[in-house]
Amino acid sequence: MYRDPVPSLEPQPLHATTVAMRPLRVGMIGIGTVGAGTFRVLARNQALIAGRAGRGIKMVVVCARSLARAMSVVGKDVALTNDPMQVATHPDVDVLVEAAGGTGPAREWVLAAIRAGKHVVTANKALLAVHGNEIFAAARQHGVVVAYEGAVAVSIPIVKALREGLTANRIEWVAGIINGTTNFILSKMRDEGVGFAEALAQAQALGYAEADPTFDIEGIDAAHKITLLAANAFGMPVRFADAQVEGITALQGLDVACAEQLGFRIKLLGVAKRREDGDAEGVELRVQPALVPATHLLAHVNGSMNAVMVKGDAAGVTMYYGAGAGSEQTASAVIADLVDVARLDGTRAAQRVPHLGFHADAVNEGLAVLPRAAVHTRHYLRVPVHSAQQIEAVGAWLAAQQVPVLQVALAAEKSLPPGSHTQVLVLTDAVAQANVDLAVHALAAHPAVAGPVVTLRVELLEG
Repeated sequence: MYRDPVPSLEPQPLHATTVAMRPLRVGMIGIGTVGAGTFRVLARNQALIAGRAGRGIKMVVVCARSLARAMSVVGKDVALTNDPMQVATHPDVDVLVEAAGGTGPAREWVLAAIRAGKHVVTANKALLAVHGNEIFAAARQHGVVVAYEGAVAVSIPIVKALREGLTANRIEWVAGIINGTTNFILSKMRDEGVGFAEALAQAQALGYAEADPTFDIEGIDAAHKITLLAANAFGMPVRFADAQVEGITALQGLDVACAEQLGFRIKLLGVAKRREDGDAEGVELRVQPALVPATHLLAHVNGSMNAVMVKGDAAGVTMYYGAGAGSEQTASAVIADLVDVARLDGTRAAQRVPHLGFHADAVNEGLAVLPRAAVHTRHYLRVPVHSAQQIEAVGAWLAAQQVPVLQVALAAEKSLPPGSHTQVLVLTDAVAQANVDLAVHALAAHPAVAGPVVTLRVELLEG
C-alpha cells in the first residue's frame, strides 16, 4: 500500500458533462430594485456563480414596464417585453424569476410558469404568505421547484438554515427582527428620544420606509415572513390569515424610555413558538412590539438590520444576522436559489429539498395556530395613577386578578411628559393573554387609575 500512486494536487479540469451542459436560462419579470440587482450580480460574478452551479446561468428575457429603462440595465443581448405572460410561458426559459411584487397578477404569472413546467424563484413574501399553499401544491403536481430565500430577511440564509442546516432538530421556536424599517424607527426613538412620527419621517427621508409604509409599520410585512418561517420550522401549511399582527403605530416614546429604565429595549418581533403543554397545543404565530432584555443579542440589532434566532432541541439557540433589505442583498438570495435550481438538473422531485422543509405527506395539516387569548408570555404594564402612594394598590389588584406580579416601580420623573400623571410600571411573570386582558379591563375601573393602561409583551427568548 505504500507504493500506491500519490494523487496529483494540480487543479483538475471540469468533467466533460459539466462543460457541455447548457446554461440555465432565466426569464425575469420586473427590473426594479430586486431585478436590477439580480442582473448586476449575475453579470459581475458570472464565472464564480457558474463554478458553484456547475453550469452557466443566463438571463434570456426580461419583462418591464419601461423597455428603455430595462435596456439601460440589461443591454442589447437580453430580449425585452412588456408582457409578463410571455416571459412566464417562454419556450426558451427554464426558470422564472418573479421580481415585480404584489399578490394578484404575480400569482397568475407564477402559476402559468409552473403549469408550463418552469421552476420559479421569488423574493415575494406577500405572494407566498397569501397564496403559498396553492403555489406549492401546483409546483409539486408539475414537478418543479419554487425557491424563495430572498422572501425573508434577504441577505440572511434563514430558510436554508431551517430546511437544511437544522434538519435534525425539533424546532421549539423561531423569533426575530425581520423588518428593517420598523427596527430603524425603534432605534431612532430609543437613541434620539424622538416620537414615532418623527422617526418615521427620518426613515422615509433616508429611503428605509416607503411613501406608504403601512405594510411595515403595521407589522404585516413581518407577519408574511414569520408565517413562512413557521411553516418551515414546524412542518405546517402557510397560515398567514391566522397570524396575530400588531404594529408600532401606537407605541409611545414614554414606553421606550420606561423599558430602558427597567433594563429592556422594545423591538418589533416576529415569533413562532410550538406549544405542547397542558393548556394548549399548537403554534403561537404573532408579530408585536415587545420588550427584550437589554443584555440580549436581539436588543443590540439596530438600524435597518435584521436578526433571527432559532431554538432546536439538538443545536440549541442559533442566531442569524444581516441586512434585511437592499438591491444586491436581495439579489444574493435570489441567485443562491438559481444556483440550487441549476444544481438539481435531472434529479427526481423526491430527492430535492421540499418547499416547506417537509415532504408533502409529512406536513401536519392539523397543526393549529393558537388564538390570542392562549398566548403565554411575561408582560409589561404602564398604569397612570393619581398619586405615587397608589403603587401598592395597583400591584395588589393585579395579583388578585390572577396576574403574577414580579416587579412594581414608578416611572422616572425625567421620562414623563410635562403635566402627565404618575406612572406605575409592572412586570409580570408568564401568564396567558386572556388573564392579562381581563385584569386590564378591570383595572381601568379602579379608582386609583387615571387613564388608559398600556400593555406590551416581554420576550426573554432563553436557550
